[in-house]
Amino acid sequence: MSDLFADAARERTEALAPLPQRLRPRSLAELVGQKHVLGEGSALRRAIEEDRLRSLILYGPPGVGKTTLARIVAAETGSAFEELSAVSARVDDVRGVMQRARDRLGGNGQRTILFLDEIHRFNKAQQDALLPAVEEGLVTLIGATTENPYFEVISALLSRCQVIELEALSDEELGEVVLRGAAALGAEVSDELIELIARRAGGDARTALNTVELSWETARAEGAPLAERHVDDAARKRPLRYDKGADQHYDFVSAFIKSMRGSDPDAAVYYLASMLEGGEDPRFIARRMTIFASEDVGNADPRALQIAVAAAHALE
Repeated sequence: MSDLFADAARERTEALAPLPQRLRPRSLAELVGQKHVLGEGSALRRAIEEDRLRSLILYGPPGVGKTTLARIVAAETGSAFEELSAVSARVDDVRGVMQRARDRLGGNGQRTILFLDEIHRFNKAQQDALLPAVEEGLVTLIGATTENPYFEVISALLSRCQVIELEALSDEELGEVVLRGAAALGAEVSDELIELIARRAGGDARTALNTVELSWETARAEGAPLAERHVDDAARKRPLRYDKGADQHYDFVSAFIKSMRGSDPDAAVYYLASMLEGGEDPRFIARRMTIFASEDVGNADPRALQIAVAAAHALE
């Protein structure tokens, strides 16, 4: 009887789940994108298919398939799947996973995959607690992070894992995702709307599917066909991928300086606006402009340094 209730509860939960959860790929064949690491014949794909995968750290922006890939690995290899979030998990939780993994391995020989989401949120002591089990092969660790693991993960753990960088999905790949979402909803979506949703999603499959679902529900409530205004209402602003302390922080300021060095005002204004929109400290930008005026412009225009310093003082 309890199984019947459990099955009913599971069906209701799946029916109420957001579209991205309902359409989560369950095999490598269903996964969209990441051909650079999961293409036919690639080392990672072969390792998964031949069940000889070692611990991984998946690094990439949100919505590119980090959690999905971890679940697919567990399904393809027949491993038990344990999931923890580094935001809330404690060392005791990790030890519990290790004990269950040991019991499985000693009982029926089943291996365990530990998926640790937001692994960069674990401090050094917590990451150290993972080392013995990873080194012994007791668990296959798959860590997921949106931050550069070379900055956030201890070197001892990095040396025992393969770092895989996942890329934001292209507009064409997002178009395929949108078509799947529309088919699941029974929605008719024109090519123009598919392109619009893909552009607005900014490489994030989850955002694309959420946009499809919300815009379709709005149109259906009105009794109208899905139109551009529904998409605009569901996705008002394309997300900006920018961090204030890792890769994009350095990449954007480098591009900003190089744009000024190359006398490209449009590009310089673009990167400046992107940094400010992303929440960068204006004082940091002012300091970089002062350095640029001193080192790159120099005596070619002595006024440049005076203007940059005056701007920095005005900002303060």
